Amino acid sequence: MASNHKSSAARPVSRGGVGLTGRPPSGIRPLSGNIRVATAMPPGTARPGSRGGPIGTGGVLSSQIKVADRPVTQQGLTGMKTGMKGPQRQILDKSYYLGLLRSKISELTTEVNKLQKEIEMYNQENSVYLSYEKRAETLAVEIKEFQGQLADYNMLVDKLNTNTEMEEVMNDYNMLKAQNDRETQSMDVIFTERQAKEKQMRSVEEEIEQEKQAADDIIKNMSLENQVKYLEMKATNEKLLQELDTLQQQLDSQNMKKESMEAEIAHSQVKQEAVLLHEKLYELESHRDQMIAEDKSIGSPMEEREKLLKQVKDDNQEIASMERQLTDIKEKINQFNEEIRQLDMDLEEHQGEMNQKYKELKKREENMDTFIETFEETKNQELERKAQIEANIVSLLEHCSRNINRMKQISSITNQELKMMQDDLNFKSTEVQKSQSTARNLTSDSQRLQLDLQKMELLESKMTEEQHSLKSKIKQMTTDLETYNDLPALKSSGEEKKKKLHQERMILSTRRNAFKKIMEKLNIEHEALKTQLQENETHSQLTNLERKWQHHEQNNFVMKEYPGQSIH
Repeated sequence: MASNHKSSAARPVSRGGVGLTGRPPSGIRPLSGNIRVATAMPPGTARPGSRGGPIGTGGVLSSQIKVADRPVTQQGLTGMKTGMKGPQRQILDKSYYLGLLRSKISELTTEVNKLQKEIEMYNQENSVYLSYEKRAETLAVEIKEFQGQLADYNMLVDKLNTNTEMEEVMNDYNMLKAQNDRETQSMDVIFTERQAKEKQMRSVEEEIEQEKQAADDIIKNMSLENQVKYLEMKATNEKLLQELDTLQQQLDSQNMKKESMEAEIAHSQVKQEAVLLHEKLYELESHRDQMIAEDKSIGSPMEEREKLLKQVKDDNQEIASMERQLTDIKEKINQFNEEIRQLDMDLEEHQGEMNQKYKELKKREENMDTFIETFEETKNQELERKAQIEANIVSLLEHCSRNINRMKQISSITNQELKMMQDDLNFKSTEVQKSQSTARNLTSDSQRLQLDLQKMELLESKMTEEQHSLKSKIKQMTTDLETYNDLPALKSSGEEKKKKLHQERMILSTRRNAFKKIMEKLNIEHEALKTQLQENETHSQLTNLERKWQHHEQNNFVMKEYPGQSIH
């Protein structure tokens, strides 16, 4: 019995029913969840019967078959299947459950092995995919190059088929070459600018790091109290910066709200009127508050009198102080004027020729000023004289015309009268000639005076320029004299400059040493990168591709020269 129990420990009850493991066969689902499993029977009972019916000697099944227990397949309902013939496991002891656990463990180990194999396959496929991806990128670059070469060859074949002249092809070639040259130049410029910017960024970053290191050194050299204060100030600074950021955000949001409100107000007239009324109300309220404050501040007449007396006293004191300041300023002005006069005397002593020229220019300037001041009066006088002479000429011409008419009217004239009239006529003609000559002289004088005026204006502009230049020179000389008179100040400034230059020299020497160290590090890194490049497969592939590219360029050049040879 023990052997039979052991052999039938992991065997199912029937082919079509539910086994001891509790799993239904594949493709079958129960109508309800109340599937009953065959329980263990006592040793005196017989096994269940087959489809033909129960055996006469044994007992019947403990559970009756119901319609709800029939399983459902995908094609519909089927009949209940009976268990297999033969002995069954009747007692579920420890060995049975150990067998179940072993079977489950074996299944789990097989699944784990399968998953590990799948993971290894996936990793291998991933590594192969990365290598294939790199290879695909290199092949894509080669394909692009070959596509460009193919386009060039197709273009060459089209040109040959269309019987285009060599000049047109050369013109196109020259145009493309010039365009490519321009683009390469622009790319070079951009590349150089980028390198310069990168250098500037690196230098700035190095300076920032140096400044940080210097600040850290200073902080380390500080005392503990100063370090604590520094940390506290740093924390407060960070807090204030955060608060500033929040306040800035609030301010930006408020500005946005203000702009939106202003836009809304601009679109609606009612809101504009409301804003104006609000502003008027605010002004009236402020005026009311001022009036109330003034009313409260007003006291009794005696207090007001005392206030006025205090104000008068304060004003008198201020006036007296202002007068004192004015007298001091006047004294200083007089002193400066005396100093300027002394400087002028010194300059006159040192610069004789310049002073003579300056005096001559001053005289000319005075003459020009007097001429310019009296020009309008003289001009008006001359114009009045001219108008009087013209009026006299007109009156004389009228008188002559009247006399001629009288002579025509008179038939009989004596010789004496005729002589008198001729004498009068000659006298008047001479007067007319004189008046005409005077008018001509006046016009010429006016033109000459206008030319003189233009010349004087030019001279005035020159004189003003020379005056400004001389004043600037005088100021420079006075400043130079003040600076050179104060020799100890000059010595101290020179020593300070010397100290500053010495400090700058020390700083630059330290920076030079630091840059030397950085350059050594960079050279070492450069050499290491060179060795890595030489050992790298991609670099060797690139060199091979460059050789191929040169070979294709040579072939392209030969193909370009070939049509010219055929023409010749």
